[in-house]
Amino acid sequence: MEELVIRDAEVVDGGGGPSYRADVVVDGGRIVSIVQEAAAAGCQRPKARRELDAEGLVLSPGFIDMHAHSDLALLRDPDHSAKAAQGVTLEVIGQDGLSYAPVDDRTLAEVRRAITGWNGSGDDIDFDWRTVGEYLDRLDRGIAVNAAYLIPQGTVRALAVGWEDREATPDELDRMRQLVAEGLEQGAVGLSSGLTYTPGMYAKDAELTELCRVVAEYGGYYCPHHRSYGAGALEAYEEMVALTREAGCALHLAHATMNFGVNEGRAPELLSLLDKALAEGADISLDTYPYTPGCTTLVAMLPSWASEGGPEAVLARLSDDDTAERIRHHMEVTGADGCHGVPIEWDTIEISGVTDPALGDHVGRTVRQSADARGEAPWVTARRLLLQDRLGSTILQHVGHEENVRTIMRHRVHTGGSDGILQGTKPHPRAYGTFPHYLGHYVRELGVLSLEECVAHLTSRPAARLRLPDRGLVREGYRADLVLFDAETVAAGSTFEEPRRLPSGIPYVLVDGRFVIEDGRRTDVLAGRAVRRTAR
Repeated sequence: MEELVIRDAEVVDGGGGPSYRADVVVDGGRIVSIVQEAAAAGCQRPKARRELDAEGLVLSPGFIDMHAHSDLALLRDPDHSAKAAQGVTLEVIGQDGLSYAPVDDRTLAEVRRAITGWNGSGDDIDFDWRTVGEYLDRLDRGIAVNAAYLIPQGTVRALAVGWEDREATPDELDRMRQLVAEGLEQGAVGLSSGLTYTPGMYAKDAELTELCRVVAEYGGYYCPHHRSYGAGALEAYEEMVALTREAGCALHLAHATMNFGVNEGRAPELLSLLDKALAEGADISLDTYPYTPGCTTLVAMLPSWASEGGPEAVLARLSDDDTAERIRHHMEVTGADGCHGVPIEWDTIEISGVTDPALGDHVGRTVRQSADARGEAPWVTARRLLLQDRLGSTILQHVGHEENVRTIMRHRVHTGGSDGILQGTKPHPRAYGTFPHYLGHYVRELGVLSLEECVAHLTSRPAARLRLPDRGLVREGYRADLVLFDAETVAAGSTFEEPRRLPSGIPYVLVDGRFVIEDGRRTDVLAGRAVRRTAR
């Protein structure tokens, strides 16, 4: 007898078609049968060792978070309710060109310092891996939800070239190609970049194109955080489309937003650019989060020249008064590339987290508010915070536009991604709320998408980008990564004031056919594993 039958569920199967009522039978981690309208038709109803009455609940595939920063959280926090409670059953990590494999001892220490604000210091983690394959093996010991990995181009460049602003030599480029190929052979699904973060930003298009050629050979995809989301955003998108088309590589645009005042109302221009490329045969997808503010680290706002050489070099420049004044001028007057070419507005920069508890009074305030409370200029406050927190402070950047958010999420190649940084006292609520916020706010309350459309955006579309043949749909033979939610009540609990509140209306989540959320509570099940790239 099979393990589980989910009775009388309203199945929204991820394919975008109309929902239907059915009994769904799960066994051995897979969906083994789907019996539609069994009760109404008087059919023999399937039996199983356990029956779950799903009357009034929607059954859909588990949600796929196409842009996650859980690289260490999956290892540190077995509970991981931040994602499991949202109905997320698969996260794509290794984002924005910086993560923890492949590394050697030197680059591991450097990367840990560089992205402390994203993932914490890692002092509580046993870094017993160096290669991509070893990291995926570590995930296979058991995690809350599944995870796929992108090879981080910045980390690869740090390993082969270092943190200097220069072109790679032919030998260094060969080494980077080799590292990317090895990571893909070991199971990574593609390559990410952070082209406003060091050292990835120092790569010219020719270098990126060569790495994308390797990705294309293995059937992976390129996922860039491109060179600007502010001034020059459209040109930055065009650059990514052009180089991946030259390389013959699939393109997935990370957190595809149009932010800052210069881009208000300009989302249709982005979509027109993408539609033209799609019509010409380009393979493009994108992800967004359903909120207007962005989230990153305070140090990311600095001009790229100030970040050359890695974290210790940055701290040295900030400690020098003359150099610090040059940094201020670039940020406040010229418009630093770290701030997407736009002069920084300190009243839009909210401190969301610090690594030093003694600096906690900054959290929840904008830099201008903290500066005003101290009777000093905003740059003075920001500089002191960067130095005292040793570059570990995270920020929310309130520069988005709601009409752009809604326009982009309607596009046919759109998928969902939280871009959720789980660190800090007041993280962005998207880390805990992205997927129920789509379903509750944008589907039920605003009608921006139908329920069937939205579920497809969050399930089958990302599964297709990841080339996963047995995930993302409620189909017989598919993996039983499933979520049951109440379409009338599902909502994000997280807010900017209380960002770690869990969502409501999602009572059951299954990973590999096992309940990770049951009756609205996290179980102790660790059914997640690394999801490796499938061979072409």
